Amino acid sequence: MNRDFIGLTARPFHFQLYMFIGLMVSVFSLNVSASNAILPVTPPNKKTAEHIELGDLLFHDTRLSADNTISCASCHDLSHNGADRRPFSVGVGGALGRIRSPSVYNSVLDFAQFWDGRAEDLQSQVDGPIHDEVEMATDWDAILEKLTADEELVKRFQNTYREGITADTIRDALAAFQTTLVLIDSPFDRWLNGDTTAITPKQLSGYQLFRSYGCISCHQGTNVGGNMYARMGSLENYFDLKGDDISSADLGRYNVTGNPAHRFVFKVPSLRTAALNDFFFHDASASSLEDAIVTMARFQLGRELPPEHIDKIAVFIESLVGSHPRLKPAQFDNSGQP
Repeated sequence: MNRDFIGLTARPFHFQLYMFIGLMVSVFSLNVSASNAILPVTPPNKKTAEHIELGDLLFHDTRLSADNTISCASCHDLSHNGADRRPFSVGVGGALGRIRSPSVYNSVLDFAQFWDGRAEDLQSQVDGPIHDEVEMATDWDAILEKLTADEELVKRFQNTYREGITADTIRDALAAFQTTLVLIDSPFDRWLNGDTTAITPKQLSGYQLFRSYGCISCHQGTNVGGNMYARMGSLENYFDLKGDDISSADLGRYNVTGNPAHRFVFKVPSLRTAALNDFFFHDASASSLEDAIVTMARFQLGRELPPEHIDKIAVFIESLVGSHPRLKPAQFDNSGQP
């Protein structure tokens, strides 16, 4: 099934059809049953240490930006959630970004990169922030001029890549590092693997509500999202709230395809780091997980959830957070309460 189609047919009077399509996609594209459409994360297959170490250096190297002030890590905080703690990231010269920074954690598990899916993999994703005037605002010629003046870095690239430092080898090294940014061993994954004590009764109840309300029709698979597109506001026009303030970033997938049916369509985000976020959605319009759940229930499901259900779904989402050496362990206040 063409994934650009998934989630685009929904209208208020098509709600049951929309839910059915979403659940069937879960079954056929992921080869799992609708009753258990979330899969545990497994440790990634890593490239050689040399590739990863180079990518790590580059991820933190401000020379990838025009004025040597911005690195990938500037907008993707690996200690927090792999994204920015601000609604929109600040780029070269203080330029403000147009869309919320997505997490780099588990990004290798997504079927496409960026909110609008314009890059098919981590390698091709690199060009986006490099060339964007409100991010790094530079080009490959300028980057290569700076990096090839670094004799030690040149030697390291020559020892790792036959071609030495090129745009392609920089892309490859950065992608190699990002493939290691996978959160594993979450409480929910341990539960999926048979440890019945790994999540609390409240989290289990939240998972059951997550399924019964239909959230799982879009948020499923290993990354609990990141494997399909959907319209923001399937059952109510979310963008009516913005009125004349709709931006080009709000147009989503339309900016890539030019297809009018793709206006306001985005890659469904992973929920694996959602409990760590400071802001939610492409436009950072929600500032708490509970607020995000309320918005999703209203605009995607046409439902108003009782507060206790919102709370339970939130603590279930907390159980999806795995661990990584770069990630500061999350502290959740209420996930263990009945």
